[in-house]
Amino acid sequence: MKLIFNKMKLFLKPFGINPSIFVKSLIRFPSYFYDYFRLKKSGKLNIADFPFGNFFPCIHDKYEESGQAYGHYFHQDIFVANSIFKNKPTNHYDVGSRIDGFVAHVASFRKILVIDIRKLENTSENIEYVQADLMSTIPINLIESTDSLSCLHTIEHFGLGRYGDPIKWDGHLLGFENLLRILKPDGKLYFSTPIGPQRIEFNAHRVFSLSYLIESLFKNKVKIINFSYVDDKGKLNINVDLNDINIKNNCYCQYGCGIFELLKL
Repeated sequence: MKLIFNKMKLFLKPFGINPSIFVKSLIRFPSYFYDYFRLKKSGKLNIADFPFGNFFPCIHDKYEESGQAYGHYFHQDIFVANSIFKNKPTNHYDVGSRIDGFVAHVASFRKILVIDIRKLENTSENIEYVQADLMSTIPINLIESTDSLSCLHTIEHFGLGRYGDPIKWDGHLLGFENLLRILKPDGKLYFSTPIGPQRIEFNAHRVFSLSYLIESLFKNKVKIINFSYVDDKGKLNINVDLNDINIKNNCYCQYGCGIFELLKL
């Protein structure tokens, strides 16, 4: 029953429907109106000073924690930004990572060039932007132009059309080749992607097995300097040994996030 419910949630999500949120809202809305009338009653003598405007229900926040200090993006963004801070590269470029997460972290202490297939209208002082499709021919001025490059939670989308990119079965292969073209020899690539039993969950993302990444994507192209991962519970596991057991079982992840520090060969 739970499996069916979760599949239904995924199917209804593009239509803006989340059954679990809908049920919670029905349960929590009476508390919202109760608080509204309590506030109105307590301020009845001064309501002219602070009149009520439009209703703006926020009915879930009181039941949640103060924030989400877990999960793929939270951990990878801080972890990789901290690595770049420590390594102090001459330049740092990024392909497709989260602007209001990782890119913002890096831009707080250094300049960063962002490359993405979609437009970016607004940037900050430390963020430069280039629009490019990493599955196509990249601008010649980008070839071997940086000693440090990141691509976090991005390669799994290439070729699936989710972000307006062309539909290409081998989009991840084309994208990875172009990442390496952008890097100088001996340059570092900070790379993350979902890990687990290999599959496509169309059109959200691919999930890669560790054996595929190591034997097909990385082999003879890059050296793995460090491997860390976020497990299915959202916990960060740092500097993990890529032994045969971990590779075979994808570190026991169904949908984890592998975080690699790679050196271009």
